[in-house]
Amino acid sequence: MPASAPDSLREIAARVERRLGEFLDAELGRWTAIDADLAEPFAEIPRLVLTGGKRLRPAFCHWGFVGLGGDPDDPRIVDAGAAFELMHAFALFHDDVMDDAASRRGAVTTHTVYAAKHAEGRWAGEARRFGEGMAILIGDLAFVYSDMLLADAGPAAWRIWNELRLELNAGQVLDMLGSVRGVRDIAQAERIARYKSGKYTIERPLHLGAALAAPERLDAVAPLLSAYGVPLGEAFQMRDDVMGAFGDTTATGKPVGGDLREGKPTPLLARALAAASPAQLEVLRRVGNPDLDDAGVAEIQEAIVATGALADLEATIAARADAAVRALADVPLTERARAELAALAAYVTDRDT
Repeated sequence: MPASAPDSLREIAARVERRLGEFLDAELGRWTAIDADLAEPFAEIPRLVLTGGKRLRPAFCHWGFVGLGGDPDDPRIVDAGAAFELMHAFALFHDDVMDDAASRRGAVTTHTVYAAKHAEGRWAGEARRFGEGMAILIGDLAFVYSDMLLADAGPAAWRIWNELRLELNAGQVLDMLGSVRGVRDIAQAERIARYKSGKYTIERPLHLGAALAAPERLDAVAPLLSAYGVPLGEAFQMRDDVMGAFGDTTATGKPVGGDLREGKPTPLLARALAAASPAQLEVLRRVGNPDLDDAGVAEIQEAIVATGALADLEATIAARADAAVRALADVPLTERARAELAALAAYVTDRDT
């Protein structure tokens, strides 16, 4: 059975969601008062941010902060968690455009909503371009809002924040290049996973929390936090890759086999191709065909399992999660923070959503 979410994750999520709701409500009111046409675009941000998500980045940031002596009631850590959620929303708005995704968290994606509005209104220009342009702009708004919530974070935290944003975008560039070039190298696929998602989900939130709590100790403690955050971030993204190939739409909110239709350069697919027989290679070469039907997806899934790639990746996920938890012993954290981070490690690597 998948690991259940720690109680503390729900508590942190509730605090962050309250802050997001207050902040985004105020912004929506402010801009709607200027022009009523801004109401629907600005409302797209809470539609995405407040209707799903696990709030993992706020949780890792929280325990990096509290574990190094930060006051859990300090409003800065709640603002930092809200900033992470808005940064993540920025990435999702843009990612859905790049992937031409029709659904996210079980709902219609923003670019699809606005393409439909354009078509229904018979407006000038091309519906698809309009929908994508609106989604990009709305993502940019989320990006700016994330910065606003970190206005008082201090220089050490801002160094981390800027680095994680560079890493996120660099990882997305590599992901796009890998998809169109058909990159199937295991080392390259794991590098993409590390920078596209792993580092900004776990390692950098921990660093940001540490920078807020004890900026004078950041240089010493950051490598110790990375010994936990980097392998766990990689394991987290590998679990996402498994769900992207085998996940249930009702659980993930995304179409089954979406990564297989998009030809994502995942560690799972790289392992399958490296171990495939000639007959299996013929099936796996169909990855990246956007017209794959459910039967075609099922055949690819069967081939991945038959190569041993899924079992190998599951073993890799477990090994990296174990290495991350062992590394916690060397980090100068409170015992509560260490226990919570161990629980989060179990959750993020053994989930089905």
